[in-house]
Amino acid sequence: EAMTMADTIAVMNEGQIEQMGSPADLYDNPETAYVANFLGQSNLIKGSISGNDGDSLVVDVYGQKISLPKNRSHAIDNSTYAGIRPEKFRISLLNTPTRGNLLTGGHIEDVSYIGVSTQYQVEMPWGQELMVFEQNDDGVAPFKKGDAVNISWEPTFTFALRGDEDVTAGSQIEPEALDEE
Repeated sequence: EAMTMADTIAVMNEGQIEQMGSPADLYDNPETAYVANFLGQSNLIKGSISGNDGDSLVVDVYGQKISLPKNRSHAIDNSTYAGIRPEKFRISLLNTPTRGNLLTGGHIEDVSYIGVSTQYQVEMPWGQELMVFEQNDDGVAPFKKGDAVNISWEPTFTFALRGDEDVTAGSQIEPEALDEE
């Protein structure tokens, strides 16, 4: 409710302010994994800052390069988690031209038609499942389980968090559940 009524919000974690700002800033540019997960789903992908190009940072994600604006990085060293909200991703079949950041070699593991959108779980070559929410403009889910796909998005939608953070902080996922895989 605070997201719809307030100009400024403080997200608290164990009695401490985790981040304070406008609803859009907290959602689009969280400074910690706790805030990213507390305010909705986030895809947090382990990476390493490998360089910069003007106002952008280059991040190596399992051998693939992505970029993000420097002012959206909260990493304190080269170790980072690149964060992207599920609705910011675009899915395309392999060998389809795209623009922006690109992660290749995914496979659709699950498709959930929700009416206004379709939710996809895409397993990437390094074993992580990424969530993608696509608007149902034409009323049908264009991709099916097993499709080989790429994921792309605009670099300005990417944020970077510290690489030593607990990526489950603020979410409903118990850290022990990740160890069972």
